[in-house]
Amino acid sequence: MSGEGARAFAGWPQGMTGTLKPFEVHVRAEPLTCFESVVGQEGWRALMAHAERTRTRMAGRTFWNVNTTARGGGVAEMIPRLLAYARGAGVDARWMVLEGTPEFFRVTKRLHHALHGSPGDGSPLGLAERALYDEVLRDNAEELLALVRPGDLVLLHDPQTLGLAPALAEVGAGVAWRCHVGSDLRNAEVARAWEFLAPGLAAVRLAVFSRASYVPPQCADRALVIRPSIDVFAVKNQSMAPDVACSILAHTGLLGDGACVMEPAFIRGDGVPARVSRGADIIRLGSAPARDTPLVVQVSRWDPLKDPAGVLNGFALLAREHPGLRAELVLAGPAVTSVADDPEAASTLNAVVERWRGLPHLLRQRIHLACLPMKDAEENAAIVNALQRHAAVVVQKSLQEGFGLTVTEAMWKERPVVASAVGGIQDQIVHGVNGLLVRDASDLAEFAAEVRTLLCDRELAARLGTRARQDVLDHFTGARHLGDISFLIEQLDARAPVGVAPEHGALPPP
Repeated sequence: MSGEGARAFAGWPQGMTGTLKPFEVHVRAEPLTCFESVVGQEGWRALMAHAERTRTRMAGRTFWNVNTTARGGGVAEMIPRLLAYARGAGVDARWMVLEGTPEFFRVTKRLHHALHGSPGDGSPLGLAERALYDEVLRDNAEELLALVRPGDLVLLHDPQTLGLAPALAEVGAGVAWRCHVGSDLRNAEVARAWEFLAPGLAAVRLAVFSRASYVPPQCADRALVIRPSIDVFAVKNQSMAPDVACSILAHTGLLGDGACVMEPAFIRGDGVPARVSRGADIIRLGSAPARDTPLVVQVSRWDPLKDPAGVLNGFALLAREHPGLRAELVLAGPAVTSVADDPEAASTLNAVVERWRGLPHLLRQRIHLACLPMKDAEENAAIVNALQRHAAVVVQKSLQEGFGLTVTEAMWKERPVVASAVGGIQDQIVHGVNGLLVRDASDLAEFAAEVRTLLCDRELAARLGTRARQDVLDHFTGARHLGDISFLIEQLDARAPVGVAPEHGALPPP
């Protein structure tokens, strides 16, 4: 290890021997030309100008992105698509995924909840947790410091990675941190999280948040607000005929066999045709829904803050109060063993299953719990695409939400959405204009009433869906996000310490 790297580890806890190493996920370059047809002439000129400035600025340097899972959740989906377009613009953008122990991910999940203002499992965030957190990141940093050069830029994602910032900054990298979660309110849990993260936060040049209300006072002078985006050309968001969507859902077991009238086909990101071959693990009583059965759908990770139990209870209330309403619920998430940095998935799903088993027979027949296959990420994306497009109503009944990309995805597909008025969802949905908001995320009666409104008023549902798609096109696509990343890179260089020549990607000789 170089002397610079050794200094970066001064004072870090010892004990691990380099057994945890990050791995790189290859990202294939994608040309920006696909955006020309959707952003208009003015938008296209602006995108090309951003691309040219960033390509020139980053010549000879690498733009690293670091997180802790390669699949599952919005961050793992957003990173490779944005980096693919950055590479297509001529920027050396690369993606590294850290490794961690189960104990490490328990601590970082606790941090995740605390940043949302929630106690999570109530476990401490004290000196022992701090030592464990630093120790795991120390092992990962040994590999990163062999790759990252002075003048490179590094964007760390979420609480799991922030502890790397001091070491990376010490070797001359420009470090920013992207926090994808947050809370509009300040409480003791939020304060506890920021206290834990303070050493890493002190080492970053910029901190990036999804909402201004998430910015803590200690970095208000170096914060940027960048809202997330979806890639409208990705497998999850590509156009799909209704018959194809039904065939995919029938093949996976989410619809009855009678819905399968075509091949369950989709187009991979490289343009090669493929078919869905795997089925979903589904807990249900009785048969799968018929093709013409209206479906209420939530697709999210099995996370208590996504409130899958609340979705189930809210739909059960709706079905009890309106027994003649013809609709069924599909509550779907990834296979619980597939997301490396989420240790709560299995227990959250188990709690939902137990609640489902306690419902009357008639209600259980109308509620389907599905774990979607994750072995093939693009196959999973095609299944989610089909499920969202087939839904009569898409819901996102989160108790807290950093942003909510599943909301953006449904809006792009012109689906009517019912979602909680929490976090970044409020930046996407205007109540009664492009979706419906539940003001109190814990109010089951309000949730049930809004879902019933959209099931019964199909004209309203269609009008909301049409406006929703246009709003995504205007505000939440990769073209806008790439412009924001270009600005982030400029600001990182502008904040470089004296003696660094970022335009050349190196430190000048002494």
